Amino acid sequence: MPVFDSRGIKIHYQDVGSGEAVVLVHGFASTAEHNWGGTGWIAALSEKYRVIAPDVRGHGLSDKPHSPEAYGYASMGADVTSLMDHLGIERAVLIGYSMGSSIAIELMLSHPERFRAIVLGGIAYDDGLEDKADRHAIAEAYRADDPATIKSPVAKAYRRFAESMPNDLKALAALIDGERAPFDPARLAAVRTPVLIVVGTNDNAIGDPKPLAKMVPGARLVMLEGRDHLTAPADPGFKKAVLEFLETVPI
Repeated sequence: MPVFDSRGIKIHYQDVGSGEAVVLVHGFASTAEHNWGGTGWIAALSEKYRVIAPDVRGHGLSDKPHSPEAYGYASMGADVTSLMDHLGIERAVLIGYSMGSSIAIELMLSHPERFRAIVLGGIAYDDGLEDKADRHAIAEAYRADDPATIKSPVAKAYRRFAESMPNDLKALAALIDGERAPFDPARLAAVRTPVLIVVGTNDNAIGDPKPLAKMVPGARLVMLEGRDHLTAPADPGFKKAVLEFLETVPI
């Protein structure tokens, strides 16, 4: 994977295919290859598009700072636009999943001129009222030297998933502790970028996606029957919905 320097953080990325650029931003504790390569997205999209898939800071082959100040959606979003600048890409399609969708929303609000269309997968509106104890427990589970000492079932599940890939657990803990304010509904209501939201009907990890779809003017919502947070990315219906959506959005 090629690499570029984003304000002192080395970001590795895949660059496959040719045509209009599509930037793929993966989810928390995942990688570009796991979220987009192994599920067939890169192969499918690169038949028509130039696919750019970075490992988000703190993940994969990219640098993994251990300071919470190194994270936050603004910093991770800036990595995306800096990568586009590095590659000479003025405007692109942006597709995110889970945490990647939060980064995509940040970019949708801060740099709408850089994206002709945005796809948000595996996400609902976060009003900031979620159980902060769970977040703290997950961060502490990543820091635990002995997994047997983790008491929270949710935290144990997050640790198991993180350990299924070559993750730096302390970097993930720092990311969780980083800044994460809820997005302003008034700013979401002012969005004019075409948006598609795709969520599995059995995705119990995120809540109801319908309020977010109502907040963003003209947003389309597609529900993948029987899919949950982990199985939705590989669903062929997800790719079909995205490809059809992109065909309808003016270039």
